Amino acid sequence: MNPSDIPGYIYGSSQVAQSPISDDDFSLLRQTVLMTDEDFRYLRLAADVLEPQIEAVLDLWYGFVGAHPHLLAYFATPSAQPLPDYLARVRQRFGQWILDTTRRPYDRDWLNYQMEIALRHHSTRKNQTDGADSISIIPLRYLLAFIVPITATIRPFLEKGNHSPEAIEKMHQAWFKSIVLQVILWSYPYTREGNF
Repeated sequence: MNPSDIPGYIYGSSQVAQSPISDDDFSLLRQTVLMTDEDFRYLRLAADVLEPQIEAVLDLWYGFVGAHPHLLAYFATPSAQPLPDYLARVRQRFGQWILDTTRRPYDRDWLNYQMEIALRHHSTRKNQTDGADSISIIPLRYLLAFIVPITATIRPFLEKGNHSPEAIEKMHQAWFKSIVLQVILWSYPYTREGNF
C-alpha cells in the first residue's frame, strides 16, 4: 500500500505537529539509549525481514490487545463497544509505523512525526484523526508498558530472515533502542512544562 493512501497518515506534511525537541537534545537522547550508526544499518536489515511479515506482526499485536479488555478499551466507545473502523484505520498506520521505524532517517521529519504520534495518544488529539468516539487518552503507563510486548514479540519475526544469530541479535537490539527512544518522545505531552 502506498503510504499516501493510508487514512490519517501525514508524515512529512505541513499538518504534522512540530517537535519541541532540539536537534542537539535529540542527538543526546540517541546517545543515551546507545543508538549508533550500526543500529541504523541493522534497522534497515530488519525492514527487509519484517516488511513481508507486517500483517502477521499486526495480527499478533492486535490479538494481544484484543485479549486484554483494559487495552481494547482504548479502541472502543466509553461503554466498551469495540470500534472496528477505528481499529482498522489505526492498523494501517501501525503497519506503516513498522516501516517508518526501520527505514526512515531519524531526521526532523521523523522527530516531528513522533510528536504527532504522541499527541494522538494524549488527550490533545486522541480520536481526532479518525473521528472516533473512544476514551480520550491512552495513559502514559500503557505507552511505557507496551515497550515489552512490542520488543519481545518482534524477535521471532526477525529470526525468519535467514540471518546469523549475531545479526538477529543486533537487529533486535536496534529495534529495542528505537522503541525506547520513541516511547520517550511520545511521553512529551504527558509531562509538565520544563520537566521533559
